[in-house]
Amino acid sequence: MARPIKRIAAEADVVKKLRRRAWASTSTVREQERAEIVLARIDGLSVTAAAERLGTTPKRVSMWTKRFEEEGLAGLEDQPGRGRPPSIPEAKVERVITEATRPPKPRTRWSLRSMAKHAGVSATTVHRIWSRNELKPHIVKTFKLSNDPKFEEKFWDVIGLYLDPPDKALVLCCDEKSQCQALERTQLGLPLAPKRPPTMTHDYKRHGTITLFAALNALEGKLITRTEERHTHVEWLRFLKQIDRETPKDLDIHLIQDNYATHKHPKVMEWLARHSRFKTHFTPTSSSWMNLVERFFADLTVHRRANLTPIGG
Repeated sequence: MARPIKRIAAEADVVKKLRRRAWASTSTVREQERAEIVLARIDGLSVTAAAERLGTTPKRVSMWTKRFEEEGLAGLEDQPGRGRPPSIPEAKVERVITEATRPPKPRTRWSLRSMAKHAGVSATTVHRIWSRNELKPHIVKTFKLSNDPKFEEKFWDVIGLYLDPPDKALVLCCDEKSQCQALERTQLGLPLAPKRPPTMTHDYKRHGTITLFAALNALEGKLITRTEERHTHVEWLRFLKQIDRETPKDLDIHLIQDNYATHKHPKVMEWLARHSRFKTHFTPTSSSWMNLVERFFADLTVHRRANLTPIGG
């Protein structure tokens, strides 16, 4: 009877760090190999099978598996005294790390070269130290905490539509993208070709702005769209009537939308009251991330920028 394969377990965040270490271009070959060994064992491979997959020896697989079981991620690091002594003094390494969040005035952040000059090391060394410690001074993430007193109620209302949509109903994520600039380059550009990037003129003609109204079917990913010059309650009503025309009459319509005043205008509410198949669901304030159509607008903006004809809004 064959010996049962010993299972290796790890927390989800530890597995995430192992995968990042195994795939990151900044990881050394040693770091990648050790992470891949542990991941293979977590996936249920035996010592022999893991060694065959990774092109190494069972002895190495056993050694790093044991180190991981005993010490966790720290066990995958080189032990003190092994390898070449560090060429950068610990004081400089500590300075590069601790002062990464304290740029001198009037700077708002350090660059690789400015920190290198400040710490007396090379820019490559700064990059290596920051990468090893997962420091990214060039990235700033924005956030906004909702202060909506009915946040939880609205949150579960919208999430419930995504997870368990009603029968015989359409769930439509609706919003408008305003101030879309209608731009035209002054001359035609050239497309991408071997040894030549795509080209465009530096100047352009403005043809005003438009507003894009969109209703995204949450289940099928299909869109109902409309463009208007403005985005008042009048245009919103026209869009709602278009939705009414273009959707099957025997289905209820659940609209996920934000708290923009246009969506709650008295005339809009009167129209909705006369069309009982329309049900409104409002996302909490400062929670546009809950509306899937916002993801479509973000992709649209990135796509247009990549195609050299950016839109505003």
